[in-house]
Amino acid sequence: MKTLVLANQKGGVGKSAVAVQLAYFFNLVLKKRVLIIDLDHQRNTSKAIRTGAIAAVSQLAASRLLSTKIDGGDIENAEFVLIPADNAELLKMEKQADKHNSFATNLHTFLKTVDERFDVCIIDTNPNPDIRQLSALVVSNYVLSPIQLNQEAIDGIGDLLNHDSIGIRKIQATLNPTLQLIGILPNLVEPTPFQRDNFRDLSTHFAKLLIPMTNGFAAIKKSTAVPESQAAGLPIWKLGKTSGRDAWAQIRPVFEQIATTMGVI
Repeated sequence: MKTLVLANQKGGVGKSAVAVQLAYFFNLVLKKRVLIIDLDHQRNTSKAIRTGAIAAVSQLAASRLLSTKIDGGDIENAEFVLIPADNAELLKMEKQADKHNSFATNLHTFLKTVDERFDVCIIDTNPNPDIRQLSALVVSNYVLSPIQLNQEAIDGIGDLLNHDSIGIRKIQATLNPTLQLIGILPNLVEPTPFQRDNFRDLSTHFAKLLIPMTNGFAAIKKSTAVPESQAAGLPIWKLGKTSGRDAWAQIRPVFEQIATTMGVI
């Protein structure tokens, strides 16, 4: 099983939409067995997946993967499973500093027990640098970081890489040497001079962190089809609108590149 965590220290970047649509892509297009874990107390990933009713929704709440030793046999027997976020318990975890080591250990142990049951595990995390995000980064093979093309997000790339506790380089050096950054993924991209300038600056200063494509670097354009698909709980390509088909034509090559980097295709 390949485990991918979506992580960013800024909210509002469309991270959950990328997580949901990637899960649909892996399961429905690539025919892979997919486990998706929502560690974000905002529960956007859980809401979309529940609404679509395409995946089996586990009775097990995501917080318990951290707080308790859970065996993979305790979750539903299906080829596409969501372990949903629970607001209150997830929020409490940062205040339990004495349990942080056991939280990460419990999550790691759980993933080992489902290693043969799924091909891909996708973990959506909260935008705060806390134990939930750290635990996910410690147990994952890959990390993908959606960002918006504004100066605040670009300035935050340094924290993503070099934060004292959850910076990717620190984790690679001390806790998870196999963690691989797939890349920074500009999301909600608009054809404005401001965003074009920021993308050019990003490409100049952080080219090695972007996802290479045949025609430049990966990015996902802003489209009304994405929030509509999320609200309906549907894959973008099943939205039944021209906007959905157009958006999917642009997004699919990006997802294929991510899957290729992960060795899934």
